[in-house]
Amino acid sequence: MALLIRAGLIAGLVITGLTYPFAALGGMGVKAGAEALENMPRELIETPPAQSTYVYANDGKTLLTMFYEEHRKHVDLKAMSPYMLKAIVASEDSRFYEHHGVDAKGVARAFVANQKAGGVSQGASTLTMQYVRMALQNSARTPLEALEATEQTAARKLREMRLAIEVEQRLSKEEILERYLNAAYYGHRAYGVYAAAQVFFSKSPRDLTLTEAALLAGLVKAPSAYDPAVTKDRKAATERRNYVIEQMLKMNTITAAQALTARRTKIKLKLSNPPNDCVSVSSKHNDWGFFCDYFKSWWREQPAFGRNPLEREENLRRGGYRIVTSIDPAIQRYAMKNILGKQRRGSPFAHGQVVVQPGTGRVLSMAVNRRYSLDQEKNGRHSDWRQSRDVKGNYPNTVNPLLGGGDMAGYQAGSTFKIFTMLAALEAGMPLSTSFYSPQRYVSRYITSPGPATCGIQWCPKNSSESMTGNQNMWSGFGKSVNTYFVQLEQRVGAEKVVRMAERLGLRWRTPIDRKLATKEHASEWGAFTLGVSDATPVETANVFATLAAEGKYCEPLPVVSIRNPDGSHALYQKHLIAAPRCHQEVKVNVARAATDAARCVTGYGSARGGCGGWGTSEMVYGILGRPVAGKSGTTDGNKTAWFSGYTPQLAASAFVADPDNPEHVVGSGRATMSKYTVAQTLRDALKGEPRENFKPPTDKYVW
Repeated sequence: MALLIRAGLIAGLVITGLTYPFAALGGMGVKAGAEALENMPRELIETPPAQSTYVYANDGKTLLTMFYEEHRKHVDLKAMSPYMLKAIVASEDSRFYEHHGVDAKGVARAFVANQKAGGVSQGASTLTMQYVRMALQNSARTPLEALEATEQTAARKLREMRLAIEVEQRLSKEEILERYLNAAYYGHRAYGVYAAAQVFFSKSPRDLTLTEAALLAGLVKAPSAYDPAVTKDRKAATERRNYVIEQMLKMNTITAAQALTARRTKIKLKLSNPPNDCVSVSSKHNDWGFFCDYFKSWWREQPAFGRNPLEREENLRRGGYRIVTSIDPAIQRYAMKNILGKQRRGSPFAHGQVVVQPGTGRVLSMAVNRRYSLDQEKNGRHSDWRQSRDVKGNYPNTVNPLLGGGDMAGYQAGSTFKIFTMLAALEAGMPLSTSFYSPQRYVSRYITSPGPATCGIQWCPKNSSESMTGNQNMWSGFGKSVNTYFVQLEQRVGAEKVVRMAERLGLRWRTPIDRKLATKEHASEWGAFTLGVSDATPVETANVFATLAAEGKYCEPLPVVSIRNPDGSHALYQKHLIAAPRCHQEVKVNVARAATDAARCVTGYGSARGGCGGWGTSEMVYGILGRPVAGKSGTTDGNKTAWFSGYTPQLAASAFVADPDNPEHVVGSGRATMSKYTVAQTLRDALKGEPRENFKPPTDKYVW
């Protein structure tokens, strides 16, 4: 304690004595200078500098991308090369370990030089004073405060001196050096020694050699002037590096032989360009950009990261998080192979697929035959049906959220929506054996505007095949996708209950017409809903069937596995892990089991409790997969979109084919089965080597 008091007294005497030259130079007079000093802050308020957020795949090793405003990652002194510590001291403050924040000799020398120059030509800034300046600039709340932290005035110098003395009383030399090295700007968008080592040499700071450390230390003085990466002429960078080496020799921190060898060594860079944001995802994985975009949209919705979306995104870029996402590199690779094998990237038709893990909601794959890229110069063209003109299309390069997230409405999902009608009916007490005579065309009670599916003022849809005519129950009606059966089932249970079931399982209405029809005033008359006239995204539909696979446990779609703060702790919100699955039992276990029993009829796997009526719409799925599987196909009028959603107890997937630029562009019968094969093949590949798990059949209450 006595030593600390003595150091404080000495430092106070030093800075008081130094008030005179700076006050005189600033034209304020000694008295005014002393008063200015007295009114200056006595304690440095430090805001942790921004750090880069690292985003990984679910293996925790594969880097997806990074988010940053200033590329920086804090590292301890022990994780830095000893050469780096010696070089920065030699370069910036050779008496760093001797002074208490202010170097009296340096100030006297600067005073003489500045008097001769008639201005501030030398600053006498110690390494501690430089750190204070960085901290003030980083903590600035307004542009004026940022300017005051760096302006060349005597008042600024006095403030730095006072605060530097306070810092030296509070922190050890090692702590100051560590904070300085992590805060300094080294040029080439590298903030802090970790980023500098990575950007200039593609290595860890602990592996920096003497010449590399001297080069980086020399950059701090004037990064743009000495940056060796911006020009082939590295004379200035070499001279500055060699100056640092000479200073190290004078301080006896290296030998004469080391200095000689280091000076003769040519600068050798191994530059790296760290990715930033979703458009910077490696070209090797540019299909991952769509998942990255979905993750970013999810992040912007989380209240734990800020008061509004903009603040949350700023926190993502400054917070230094280590985020392990849910994307599975292997499953993503399988998905892309199976998609591109059917629909090339240059096609105007988008063929995409999402894979979700039942019981957690984690999104394991988001794949589509597109590149996530802003470069759309060479994109194909399409006919804009709304304006009757030819325009540039969004293929193969786009940043539109084609699979979910953002403001993308999705695509009409067709008969996939029959799952909501069946679940609502089962929940209302109607068993799987509920039977209706289903004609080729059925005149419903729903009133609609004139069109091909109207009979007078009544909506009267028909089946896709006359062979569907006859008595149908939920097994056969779902397996064959009998329209006229499901219209009758919807009438029995009530269309509003069907719409609400879709909402409960995660569907959101993004178009004005969908939002209007889903309201309480109109939902009861939305008869066509059961045939999938509303839009949905692949993330939503995959998660619906993941809920069935999890026996009615609904989990919010989740793109993360873990989120850690810079100190290694888990990110929390209201004492809960932000990255933890958010699940609840939305429908009863046996309701979900009953729906799955009917959905088994679709795939050719066959039901456990009843007959499927002879055939299903997607029997090739079980043939390809060879393990218990259920699902539902879906097409819209004229095959404008074609869907298939399939699931096992372990995985759920949903695929589609559509033209996002032109909803009226028919995919055609040749592409109608594409999604079925893609889902089946992806589930097969993803589950290879995994144990075979069986669905559990429902109780009698939901069967007969």
